[in-house]
Amino acid sequence: MSKTYRVIQWMTGDVGQVALRHFADSPVFELAAVLVHTPEKVGKDAGDIVGIAPTGVITTDDIDSVLATQADCVFYTPIIMDVDTVCRLLRSGKNVVTTSGFFHPSRDFREEAAKIEAACREGRTSFHGGGIHPGYAGDLLPLTLARVISRIDKIEVYEVVNVLADAPLDHIDWLGFGKAKDEFLSSPTILGLGLPFFAQSMYMLADGLSVEIEDINYELTVATATEDISHGFGVIPSGTVAAQHHTWTALVEGRPLIVFHAIYLTGGPDAIEPAWDWGKTRYRIVIDGDPPSALTLEGVEVTDGTTPSSMTHPGYNWTAMGAVNAIPDVCDAEPGWLTHLDLGLVRPRGLVRK
Repeated sequence: MSKTYRVIQWMTGDVGQVALRHFADSPVFELAAVLVHTPEKVGKDAGDIVGIAPTGVITTDDIDSVLATQADCVFYTPIIMDVDTVCRLLRSGKNVVTTSGFFHPSRDFREEAAKIEAACREGRTSFHGGGIHPGYAGDLLPLTLARVISRIDKIEVYEVVNVLADAPLDHIDWLGFGKAKDEFLSSPTILGLGLPFFAQSMYMLADGLSVEIEDINYELTVATATEDISHGFGVIPSGTVAAQHHTWTALVEGRPLIVFHAIYLTGGPDAIEPAWDWGKTRYRIVIDGDPPSALTLEGVEVTDGTTPSSMTHPGYNWTAMGAVNAIPDVCDAEPGWLTHLDLGLVRPRGLVRK
């Protein structure tokens, strides 16, 4: 428990900033280097980027200098993974933990998995992907709940997000809100294109249950605004898409066994048609079987006694910490691509502070 791990923070977006604050405060980690992308972040103390006390680590955009830095692990948090860069890190002798989309070497990522596993062998290092969903809510939580179940007939995972309340406003455009219904349904969507990434959790869950997925079906339904819905960047016009429900269904032995729902809304039931009422932002796992059971993960409203209770959805915190807390176990493990099934029960270290 007294061991410390030298870590490199690779990029400082929303997830990377959460991790950077944690590395600076935790007795388990020593911050070795911080790689940034935008010119205005270069040459600053890492603490200045995230609004904390100076860390003594100066940010850089020089990849070669970061590769040459001695460290136990790189926490790699770009939105999209560059597999060749990750392999360079692994070959350099650094373990890699990431939130950038690769969690399980499923059939969609066989080529990338082979490259990563070869780099792990060459560098005698380990690779692990985590996050919140995919990477936790759709695999670890269902498997955890399944441990107290006698028979499973179906597992459903619900991700409900109130975009206006609990997501950056730029999500409104890139999720396609405000488009005409026919245009939206006939065009590729960000969440729809994400099937290979969400499917990783399905395959991991199936592996954990010792069953084999035969196929995955996809369905998309939408609700439209019954009135103009204003937001910080403008308005979602009446009659356009204001909510979307993506459903992925994994078939096992010809029947639906694992169902993922991604439900993103910009208005309540009084402002959309159909009048969907999915409640607040949360993850919910429902197992139909013996006994029927459910598990919900959601943020908690807090108050300091002087102001009304409030809750900021901790999605980025969950995404970062679900992976960060695995770093010590990844560093101490045998080389290779380590999934949640390989790591077993992760033992979070340094969370209870003196």
